[in-house]
Amino acid sequence: MEANTSFSILFYPRTGDIDKNGLAPIFVRITVNGNRAEISIKRKINPEDWQPIPNTGNIKSLNKQFKELNIYLDKIKVKLYDIQSGFISEGRAYTALMIKNKFLNRDKPVKTVFQIYDEHNNQIKELVGTDYSKGAYLRHVRTRNYLAAFLKKEYKLKDFFVQDIDLNFINHFYHYLKINEIGNSNTITKYVTNFKKIMRIAFANNWVSKDPFYNWKAQWKKVDREVLSELEIKALMDKAFSRKRLEQVRDIFVFCCFTGLAYVDVQKLSSHHIVLGSDGERWIKIKRSKTDSRSTIPLLPSAEKILAKYDNEVEKSEDGLVLPVISNQKTNAFLKEIAVVCHIKKNLTFHLARHTFATTVTLANGIPIESVSKMLGHQSLRTTQIYAKVIDQKLKKDMDKIKDKYSFPEALNG
Repeated sequence: MEANTSFSILFYPRTGDIDKNGLAPIFVRITVNGNRAEISIKRKINPEDWQPIPNTGNIKSLNKQFKELNIYLDKIKVKLYDIQSGFISEGRAYTALMIKNKFLNRDKPVKTVFQIYDEHNNQIKELVGTDYSKGAYLRHVRTRNYLAAFLKKEYKLKDFFVQDIDLNFINHFYHYLKINEIGNSNTITKYVTNFKKIMRIAFANNWVSKDPFYNWKAQWKKVDREVLSELEIKALMDKAFSRKRLEQVRDIFVFCCFTGLAYVDVQKLSSHHIVLGSDGERWIKIKRSKTDSRSTIPLLPSAEKILAKYDNEVEKSEDGLVLPVISNQKTNAFLKEIAVVCHIKKNLTFHLARHTFATTVTLANGIPIESVSKMLGHQSLRTTQIYAKVIDQKLKKDMDKIKDKYSFPEALNG
């Protein structure tokens, strides 16, 4: 893959495989740009007799047996150099493994990382909305782009042969994501596991001889999801703000506490997404931007009041947007101010509203988890069960407070 390709050949006895007669098998090592491939030449020698002539690889000996061996070594060298010359004359990049496979007459299609990744992403793109979500597709696109940036910075390359991917490359990529603060620990691990899928495809198709991820283990960190309590929600709702922008951010945040909408979805929420149900009540029906799955949410009175408050602004919006949503960055900055003035000690981010809807507003009030899952637009009930665990943890903490209040006297313990 590089303009200046280094190439070398080395014969050596593998002393770790000595047989009962004290003979070691002879191997030839091919090295291209620091990457190696080795071939047994089907000959053996006593390691004590191995005295190579510098810069030739041949053996110092007048013994007829070793003269014949030197002729055989020369033939192998000539064949290997001819194979290298063939790649050069064809203008093809090559690796040590490619030369080895050509020598053994078992050369296979040579694939690069982005040949496989781009084909994979194109296939997913065609299946978005049926077998895959838009979010899954975009996550692989981001992973592919981070790999490209990594190769350009660390290797000065635009692509990489999959045969040359090893554990060191994987760890190096993980480190690159870490030091460049691409995301939190779990986000970075997810990007590497996305890449793992590509290498598994390569392994399944015999484009690599072994799975480089075999000894790599994903490290996931347990994340405690914070939610607002009913008292904290009420503190937000009751607070009067002197600055209109703070009031608007508070209103939209509270609206999402009662609807479970993510930032990207409330940002695009228009009058077209609000429909009249068969019960005579208004509902939000919207496709989630992240997963392309549908969320169906009945509008609670508190959410209706916020929509009514900004009803006049709908007429000013050509695309029918129902709420004045500003950028996510500015929204989260204002939420930090709002947390201070409302005496909320938790890290108030916009996504906390969605967690609060799933737990405090719905599950904690006895709404079935299947219904909550449908409102959140989850594709799997397992995703929603994460919030159920939060409720279980809260219940345990609440019960722990009264453990010691109701205990039998010591006399009953025997």
